Amino acid sequence: MNTYIFSYYLIQFCGHSWIFTNMIIRFLSFGQDSFADTFYSIGLVMRICQSSSILELLHIRLGIEEDHFLPRLLQITERIIILFVVIASQEEIQGKYVVCILFFLWSIIDMVRYTYCMLAVTGTYFQELTWLHYTLWIPLYPLSVLAQAFAIYESLPHFETYGTYSTQLLFPFDIPVYFPYILKIYTAILFGGMYFIVRYLYMERKTHLGSHNIKVKRS
Repeated sequence: MNTYIFSYYLIQFCGHSWIFTNMIIRFLSFGQDSFADTFYSIGLVMRICQSSSILELLHIRLGIEEDHFLPRLLQITERIIILFVVIASQEEIQGKYVVCILFFLWSIIDMVRYTYCMLAVTGTYFQELTWLHYTLWIPLYPLSVLAQAFAIYESLPHFETYGTYSTQLLFPFDIPVYFPYILKIYTAILFGGMYFIVRYLYMERKTHLGSHNIKVKRS
């Protein structure tokens, strides 16, 4: 199991490192013009990485990975919805700057997280990496939520124009489903979930950094 989970973390780290490096190189080579085709160049790898992250829910249930199920479920779900439902379904959104910002934030957060988790499997801990793992999310996670909300805002006119995912439920009642309304409701849920996750991550940071400092003082 240690070999499997280490391999999983390594693959995810390599995927997000490739995304981050590719974005930096493309920006240095093409400047702001690289933003327009970020999704076309990197979107496939990002979709593979985010789809693979669903396995983490199974890891937690099976006890392979030590983490709380609900916060991880919320984090994974919000990324899947934004990436596959909002961005991938609307070609007009794929060339927006917000997609580049989202990919950049996600890749930084996950590079640090998977590096920490990968070394933790081997029993290796670095004080600086531990601090970074439990601190980096403080500015970056709320920024990613704001970027997700902005991506939804940018997509609303296109969902209204093309009627994507809007449908008519025939059973048990004849109810029209207008997808832009669902997205607006989801945006409110997104910020509510952010409060819950930030509170959870803050407690995790306090617990782990506190216990780490105790170990350092004792040693």
